[in-house]
Amino acid sequence: MLHGERPLIAINGELTPGESPGVVLKNRYAEALLKAGGIPLVIPPVGGPSDVRRLLERVDGLVCSGGDDFDTARLGLEPTHPAARPVPSAKQDFDFELVRAALELQLPMLGICYGMQLFGLVGGGALYQHLPEDRPGRRAHSGGVLHKVTLDPRSFLGRVLELDEVEVVSRHHQAVRGLGRGWRACAHDDEGLIEAIESPELPFAVGVQWHPELAAEGSPQDRLFRALVFAAASRAVRRRYPEHAAVVGASRA
Repeated sequence: MLHGERPLIAINGELTPGESPGVVLKNRYAEALLKAGGIPLVIPPVGGPSDVRRLLERVDGLVCSGGDDFDTARLGLEPTHPAARPVPSAKQDFDFELVRAALELQLPMLGICYGMQLFGLVGGGALYQHLPEDRPGRRAHSGGVLHKVTLDPRSFLGRVLELDEVEVVSRHHQAVRGLGRGWRACAHDDEGLIEAIESPELPFAVGVQWHPELAAEGSPQDRLFRALVFAAASRAVRRRYPEHAAVVGASRA
Protein backbone atom coordinates (compact mmCIF):
# COMPACT_ATOMS: atom_id res chain seq x y z
CA MET A 1 0.00 0.00 0.00
CA LEU A 2 1.22 3.47 -0.85
CA HIS A 3 3.18 5.02 2.04
CA GLY A 4 1.49 2.61 4.43
CA GLU A 5 -1.95 4.09 3.69
CA ARG A 6 -5.01 1.90 4.21
CA PRO A 7 -7.78 3.83 2.50
CA LEU A 8 -11.20 4.27 4.05
CA ILE A 9 -13.87 2.98 1.69
CA ALA A 10 -17.56 3.63 2.28
CA ILE A 11 -20.17 0.98 1.46
CA ASN A 12 -23.85 1.81 1.15
CA GLY A 13 -26.08 -0.50 3.16
CA GLU A 14 -29.63 -1.73 2.78
CA LEU A 15 -32.42 -0.05 4.70
CA THR A 16 -34.73 -2.25 6.72
CA PRO A 17 -38.36 -1.05 6.63
CA GLY A 18 -40.66 -0.45 9.57
CA GLU A 19 -41.15 2.04 12.38
CA SER A 20 -37.49 1.83 13.38
CA PRO A 21 -35.53 1.37 10.13
CA GLY A 22 -31.90 0.32 10.27
CA VAL A 23 -28.94 -0.29 7.99
CA VAL A 24 -27.76 -3.82 7.16
CA LEU A 25 -24.96 -5.13 4.96
CA LYS A 26 -23.66 -8.62 4.26
CA ASN A 27 -20.13 -9.01 5.60
CA ARG A 28 -18.79 -10.35 2.31
CA TYR A 29 -18.42 -6.83 0.86
CA ALA A 30 -16.45 -5.59 3.86
CA GLU A 31 -14.36 -8.77 3.96
CA ALA A 32 -13.41 -8.40 0.28
CA LEU A 33 -12.26 -4.82 0.88
CA LEU A 34 -10.39 -5.71 4.05
CA LYS A 35 -8.58 -8.55 2.29
CA ALA A 36 -7.64 -6.16 -0.51
CA GLY A 37 -6.10 -3.72 1.97
CA GLY A 38 -8.91 -1.24 2.52
CA ILE A 39 -10.80 -0.22 5.64
CA PRO A 40 -14.57 -0.68 5.08
CA LEU A 41 -17.09 1.78 6.49
CA VAL A 42 -20.82 1.03 6.26
CA ILE A 43 -22.93 4.15 5.76
CA PRO A 44 -26.65 4.46 6.51
CA PRO A 45 -29.02 6.04 3.96
CA VAL A 46 -29.75 9.19 5.96
CA GLY A 47 -29.18 12.88 5.33
CA GLY A 48 -29.51 15.27 2.43
CA PRO A 49 -27.18 16.20 -0.45
CA SER A 50 -24.91 18.40 1.66
CA ASP A 51 -24.56 15.65 4.28
CA VAL A 52 -23.72 13.11 1.59
CA ARG A 53 -21.03 15.33 0.12
CA ARG A 54 -19.46 16.02 3.51
CA LEU A 55 -19.37 12.29 4.18
CA LEU A 56 -17.71 11.46 0.87
CA GLU A 57 -15.14 14.21 1.35
CA ARG A 58 -13.90 12.22 4.35
CA VAL A 59 -13.45 8.86 2.65
CA ASP A 60 -11.15 7.63 -0.11
CA GLY A 61 -13.45 5.36 -2.11
CA LEU A 62 -16.98 4.01 -2.44
CA VAL A 63 -18.62 0.63 -3.04
CA CYS A 64 -22.28 0.62 -4.06
CA SER A 65 -23.39 -2.85 -3.01
CA GLY A 66 -26.05 -5.20 -4.28
CA GLY A 67 -29.65 -4.91 -3.19
CA ASP A 68 -33.24 -5.20 -4.32
CA ASP A 69 -34.87 -3.33 -7.18
CA PHE A 70 -35.61 0.18 -8.39
CA ASP A 71 -38.93 1.96 -8.23
CA THR A 72 -38.81 3.16 -11.82
CA ALA A 73 -42.12 4.99 -11.49
CA ARG A 74 -40.59 7.13 -8.73
CA LEU A 75 -37.76 7.94 -11.13
CA GLY A 76 -40.20 9.20 -13.75
CA LEU A 77 -39.48 6.24 -16.03
CA GLU A 78 -41.80 3.39 -16.98
CA PRO A 79 -44.25 1.87 -14.46
CA THR A 80 -42.60 -0.34 -11.87
CA HIS A 81 -42.87 -4.02 -12.81
CA PRO A 82 -45.17 -6.12 -10.58
CA ALA A 83 -42.30 -8.58 -9.97
CA ALA A 84 -40.00 -5.82 -8.69
CA ARG A 85 -39.14 -5.53 -5.00
CA PRO A 86 -38.24 -1.84 -4.80
CA VAL A 87 -35.86 -0.67 -2.12
CA PRO A 88 -37.36 1.86 0.33
CA SER A 89 -37.77 5.27 -1.27
CA ALA A 90 -35.43 6.83 1.31
CA LYS A 91 -32.64 4.46 0.23
CA GLN A 92 -33.24 4.95 -3.48
CA ASP A 93 -33.17 8.73 -3.12
CA PHE A 94 -30.05 8.59 -0.92
CA ASP A 95 -28.23 6.27 -3.33
CA PHE A 96 -28.82 8.64 -6.24
CA GLU A 97 -27.43 11.54 -4.20
CA LEU A 98 -24.50 9.35 -3.16
CA VAL A 99 -23.46 8.51 -6.72
CA ARG A 100 -24.00 12.05 -8.01
CA ALA A 101 -21.74 13.41 -5.28
CA ALA A 102 -19.12 10.67 -5.82
CA LEU A 103 -19.01 11.48 -9.54
CA GLU A 104 -18.54 15.19 -8.83
CA LEU A 105 -15.74 14.42 -6.39
CA GLN A 106 -14.19 11.87 -8.78
CA LEU A 107 -14.13 9.39 -5.94
CA PRO A 108 -12.89 5.90 -6.90
CA MET A 109 -16.01 3.73 -6.90
CA LEU A 110 -17.20 0.23 -7.66
CA GLY A 111 -20.84 -0.71 -8.25
CA ILE A 112 -21.96 -4.31 -7.76
CA CYS A 113 -25.25 -5.63 -9.19
CA TYR A 114 -27.82 -3.04 -7.96
CA GLY A 115 -24.82 -0.71 -7.68
CA MET A 116 -23.99 -1.03 -11.37
CA GLN A 117 -27.63 -0.44 -12.32
CA LEU A 118 -27.56 2.62 -10.08
CA PHE A 119 -24.56 4.01 -11.98
CA GLY A 120 -26.38 3.48 -15.27
CA LEU A 121 -29.60 5.14 -14.10
CA VAL A 122 -27.79 8.15 -12.64
CA GLY A 123 -26.21 8.61 -16.08
CA GLY A 124 -29.63 8.59 -17.75
CA GLY A 125 -29.65 4.95 -18.87
CA ALA A 126 -32.50 2.46 -19.08
CA LEU A 127 -33.32 -0.75 -17.24
CA TYR A 128 -34.63 -4.22 -17.95
CA GLN A 129 -37.05 -4.65 -15.07
CA HIS A 130 -37.61 -8.40 -15.11
CA LEU A 131 -35.40 -11.04 -16.71
CA PRO A 132 -35.92 -13.19 -18.61
CA GLU A 133 -39.40 -11.79 -19.34
CA ASP A 134 -37.95 -8.63 -20.88
CA ARG A 135 -35.60 -10.74 -23.06
CA PRO A 136 -37.68 -13.76 -24.09
CA GLY A 137 -35.71 -16.91 -24.79
CA ARG A 138 -32.63 -15.71 -22.89
CA ARG A 139 -31.28 -17.11 -19.64
CA ALA A 140 -32.40 -16.13 -16.17
CA HIS A 141 -29.74 -14.41 -14.06
CA SER A 142 -31.19 -14.90 -10.58
CA GLY A 143 -30.47 -17.44 -7.87
CA GLY A 144 -26.68 -17.50 -8.06
CA VAL A 145 -26.47 -18.81 -11.64
CA LEU A 146 -22.94 -19.25 -13.04
CA HIS A 147 -22.19 -18.06 -16.56
CA LYS A 148 -19.37 -16.65 -18.67
CA VAL A 149 -18.75 -12.97 -19.34
CA THR A 150 -16.54 -11.62 -22.13
CA LEU A 151 -14.53 -8.49 -21.35
CA ASP A 152 -13.29 -5.87 -23.76
CA PRO A 153 -9.51 -6.38 -23.48
CA ARG A 154 -8.95 -2.70 -24.34
CA SER A 155 -11.10 -1.54 -21.44
CA PHE A 156 -9.87 -0.46 -18.03
CA LEU A 157 -11.70 -3.42 -16.46
CA GLY A 158 -10.15 -5.83 -18.94
CA ARG A 159 -6.70 -4.57 -18.04
CA VAL A 160 -7.43 -4.83 -14.32
CA LEU A 161 -8.66 -8.44 -14.50
CA GLU A 162 -6.08 -9.40 -17.16
CA LEU A 163 -8.71 -11.66 -18.74
CA ASP A 164 -10.78 -11.83 -21.89
CA GLU A 165 -13.40 -14.06 -20.25
CA VAL A 166 -14.47 -14.77 -16.66
CA GLU A 167 -17.05 -17.01 -15.00
CA VAL A 168 -19.30 -15.02 -12.70
CA VAL A 169 -22.05 -15.44 -10.10
CA SER A 170 -25.32 -13.67 -10.98
CA ARG A 171 -28.09 -12.82 -8.53
CA HIS A 172 -30.32 -10.35 -10.33
CA HIS A 173 -33.45 -10.05 -12.42
CA GLN A 174 -33.02 -6.40 -13.37
CA ALA A 175 -30.21 -5.24 -15.65
CA VAL A 176 -28.89 -2.26 -17.58
CA ARG A 177 -30.68 -1.97 -20.94
CA GLY A 178 -29.00 1.14 -22.28
CA LEU A 179 -26.37 3.62 -21.15
CA GLY A 180 -26.56 7.35 -20.81
CA ARG A 181 -23.93 10.04 -20.59
CA GLY A 182 -20.51 9.27 -19.19
CA TRP A 183 -20.57 5.45 -19.26
CA ARG A 184 -19.57 2.74 -21.72
CA ALA A 185 -20.15 -1.01 -21.73
CA CYS A 186 -16.97 -3.04 -21.20
CA ALA A 187 -18.30 -6.60 -20.77
CA HIS A 188 -21.21 -8.68 -22.08
CA ASP A 189 -22.52 -12.20 -21.66
CA ASP A 190 -22.87 -14.53 -24.64
CA GLU A 191 -26.44 -13.29 -25.19
CA GLY A 192 -25.44 -9.62 -25.46
CA LEU A 193 -26.51 -8.47 -21.99
CA ILE A 194 -24.36 -5.65 -20.59
CA GLU A 195 -22.38 -7.13 -17.70
CA ALA A 196 -19.99 -4.30 -16.82
CA ILE A 197 -19.69 -0.58 -17.38
CA GLU A 198 -16.99 2.01 -16.77
CA SER A 199 -16.49 5.73 -17.07
CA PRO A 200 -13.65 6.77 -19.38
CA GLU A 201 -13.81 10.25 -17.84
CA LEU A 202 -12.88 9.23 -14.29
CA PRO A 203 -9.80 7.63 -12.69
CA PHE A 204 -11.77 4.64 -11.34
CA ALA A 205 -15.51 4.18 -11.85
CA VAL A 206 -16.52 0.59 -12.64
CA GLY A 207 -19.81 -1.27 -12.33
CA VAL A 208 -20.21 -5.03 -12.62
CA GLN A 209 -23.54 -6.83 -12.83
CA TRP A 210 -22.21 -9.92 -11.11
CA HIS A 211 -20.95 -10.50 -7.55
CA PRO A 212 -17.12 -10.56 -7.46
CA GLU A 213 -17.21 -10.83 -3.67
CA LEU A 214 -18.72 -14.32 -4.13
CA ALA A 215 -15.90 -15.56 -6.35
CA ALA A 216 -13.80 -18.48 -5.11
CA GLU A 217 -10.82 -17.78 -2.88
CA GLY A 218 -7.86 -16.66 -4.96
CA SER A 219 -10.02 -15.78 -7.98
CA PRO A 220 -8.68 -13.25 -10.50
CA GLN A 221 -11.74 -11.20 -9.53
CA ASP A 222 -9.88 -10.28 -6.34
CA ARG A 223 -7.90 -7.93 -8.59
CA LEU A 224 -10.99 -5.75 -8.91
CA PHE A 225 -11.05 -5.01 -5.18
CA ARG A 226 -7.28 -4.57 -5.07
CA ALA A 227 -7.47 -2.09 -7.95
CA LEU A 228 -10.19 -0.12 -6.17
CA VAL A 229 -8.16 -0.05 -2.96
CA PHE A 230 -5.04 1.05 -4.87
CA ALA A 231 -7.00 3.85 -6.58
CA ALA A 232 -8.43 4.94 -3.22
CA ALA A 233 -4.99 4.86 -1.60
CA SER A 234 -3.58 6.89 -4.48
CA ARG A 235 -6.29 9.48 -3.98
CA ALA A 236 -5.59 9.56 -0.26
CA VAL A 237 -1.90 10.21 -0.93
CA ARG A 238 -2.69 12.99 -3.39
CA ARG A 239 -4.96 14.66 -0.83
CA ARG A 240 -2.69 14.24 2.18
CA TYR A 241 0.70 14.52 0.50
CA PRO A 242 0.31 16.92 -2.45
CA GLU A 243 4.05 16.79 -3.15
CA HIS A 244 3.57 13.14 -4.31
CA ALA A 245 0.65 13.90 -6.64
CA ALA A 246 2.66 13.77 -9.87
CA VAL A 247 4.17 10.39 -9.08
CA VAL A 248 0.91 8.78 -7.95
CA GLY A 249 -1.05 10.32 -10.81
CA ALA A 250 1.00 8.34 -13.32
CA SER A 251 0.11 4.97 -11.75
CA ARG A 252 -2.93 4.25 -13.96
CA ALA A 253 -1.06 5.04 -17.16
